[in-house]
Amino acid sequence: MKILLLEDDVILQEIIEEFLVENGYEVESFFDGEKALDAIAAQGYDMFLLDVNVPNIDGFEILHYLREIGNTTPAVYITSLAGMQNLKKGFELGADDYLKKPFELEELLVRIKHIIKRHRLQEEIEFDGMKFIPKAHQIIMRDRVVEMRQKEAQVLEYFIRNAGKIISRDEIIENIWDDDNVPAHATIRTYIKNLRKMFDKEYFENIKGEGYRFNIL
Repeated sequence: MKILLLEDDVILQEIIEEFLVENGYEVESFFDGEKALDAIAAQGYDMFLLDVNVPNIDGFEILHYLREIGNTTPAVYITSLAGMQNLKKGFELGADDYLKKPFELEELLVRIKHIIKRHRLQEEIEFDGMKFIPKAHQIIMRDRVVEMRQKEAQVLEYFIRNAGKIISRDEIIENIWDDDNVPAHATIRTYIKNLRKMFDKEYFENIKGEGYRFNIL
């Protein structure tokens, strides 16, 4: 798992990086917000650990920009900024957690592991000779890699985890979309149609009047 660490305190940066590497993580560290953003644009990371008060582009601005362009990589703020206003702002910008300095390294590790579990960042699901990586939005087939959109990956993951079960459109909506952004049933049909096109076999069975069933052959 690859973590981007943005921290302009040299000593603290070294301490955090060394601790995470000892616990099996790959870490790339930056002191400067602009350089961190350049690195994010050039390559993929599995998680961001972001200080707020850093040179050039602060941590709040970075996450705001990333969420605006559709980057959903989990992010944790590690900052000395106190107060409910800053905490609220961090979560409103799309942070997964907010850790106030000073903190115990073990606490940081616990929070990282919790986010990994919640997002299943490292998980690969194998079925019918293929490998599905939900977080990467990819299906690795024998002769090709299929890329998909985030919601398509979430829909497929739900079907795979409930293989053999009849799933209604309402159940899909309830388990994947939040209450503020409920799609129409026609949208669900479109997602299923798009997913069908990605496979050489027909895995989605249409159960008239009830929904769909994902059959792993």
